Amino acid sequence: SIDLDISGPDLETVMAVAGRATGLTGAALPRSDGNQLRPIPGLELGAPEVRVMPDRLRLADNGVSARELADTIDAFNDGLRVARVTIDGRRTNLILKGPTDNVASTQGIDFLPVVTRGGVILPASSLANIEVTSGPTEIRHKERVRTVTLQIRPRAQMPLEQAMDLVRAEVIAPLRADGLPDGVKLRLSGAADQLTITWNHIVIDLLIAVAIVFLVMAVLFESFIYPLVIMISVPLATAGGVLGLAVLNLFAFQPLDMLTLLGFIILVGIVVNNAILLVHQTLFHIREGNMAPSDAIREATRDRLRPIYMSTLTSIFGMAPLVLFPGAGSELYRGLGSVVLGGLSLSAVLTLTIIPPLLGLILAPLEERRRSRVAAATAAAE
Repeated sequence: SIDLDISGPDLETVMAVAGRATGLTGAALPRSDGNQLRPIPGLELGAPEVRVMPDRLRLADNGVSARELADTIDAFNDGLRVARVTIDGRRTNLILKGPTDNVASTQGIDFLPVVTRGGVILPASSLANIEVTSGPTEIRHKERVRTVTLQIRPRAQMPLEQAMDLVRAEVIAPLRADGLPDGVKLRLSGAADQLTITWNHIVIDLLIAVAIVFLVMAVLFESFIYPLVIMISVPLATAGGVLGLAVLNLFAFQPLDMLTLLGFIILVGIVVNNAILLVHQTLFHIREGNMAPSDAIREATRDRLRPIYMSTLTSIFGMAPLVLFPGAGSELYRGLGSVVLGGLSLSAVLTLTIIPPLLGLILAPLEERRRSRVAAATAAAE
C-alpha cells in the first residue's frame, strides 16, 4: 500500500486538503479498476464534541492559567489523576473528581465552577469560549503534528512504483500547484517509503558489485583495459534479463519487484565468467605459446566454446524450476529466475560474438607494450 500523509497544525485545514486529495486520488486510481482508497481517520466529522477555547485575556485578568482551567474542567469531566498511591501493596491512581449532579446536558459545561487564585468562583464560560460542534472520530499525530493518512492500495496488476508515480504526478503535484495552506505538508510513507529506501540500497549494491568485479579482474590481469572488455558482457546480460522478464509476462504477470532486481545483481558476478575464460585463454596462447593475436583469439574461442556452453546450460537447467514449476511461493522467485535465465542465455551467445572482435582491436598494441616493458626491465636488471 501507499500512504499519503497530510499533516498540518490546524485540523480543519488538514481535513479540507485531505478531501481534495481524496478526489484527485479517486480520479487517478478509480475504484472501478480494482484500486482501494481508505482515509485514516475518516473524513466525515460525525463525532459530537465540546470545544473549550481559553480566552487568554480573561484568564490573565482573573489570574488563572490555561493549564488550571483545563485541570478544573478535566476534574468535572472524567476525573483528574493527581497521584499514584499504594493500597494493600497495589499501586492505585488517586483521582480528583468534582460532582456532576447539576450537569444535566452537554451545555452544562458552561457553568462548571472555576476557582481563581483570589478565591472567586467563576463559570467556565466567563473564561473560555465553549461551543458544541462535530469533529473527527480519531485524531492522529505523526511527529507531533496532526495527520490524515490516505491509504492507497493499487490493483494487483499495477506495480507499486507506477502507482507512486501516479500519486506524485496527479495528486501531489496539482495540490502543490494550487497552493497548500501554511504549515500543511504532503509526504509518501508506508510501503512506498520503504520501496524508495530499498531501491536506493539496490542501486548502491549494484554499483559496489560492478566495482568489486572490475577491481578483482584488474588485479588478476594486471591491466585496466582487459577488465573493461570483459565488463561489456554485463549490459548484454542486463538486456537478456529484461527480455526474459518480458517473455515471462506474456504468460504470467510479474512486476519488477525487489527480488527480481536482485537477479540483475546476481548476473554481474555470473556473466563475466565466460568473457574471463576467453580473455585468459587468449593471453595464455600469446604469452606461453608465442601465437599471433588473431590466431590466439581463434584458438581460445575454439578451446573455450564447449566449457562456456556447458556451464551456461547447467546454470539454465538449474534455474529453470524457479520459472517453470508452479507451487506455493513460486511467484516470489519467478521473476528472479527469469532474469537470470534470460541474462545467461543472451550473454552466452553475444559474448562469443562481441568479445573476440574487441580483443582483436586492442590485443596487439597492449601485448606489444607489455613486451617492451618486460624487455626494458630485463635489460635494466642485467
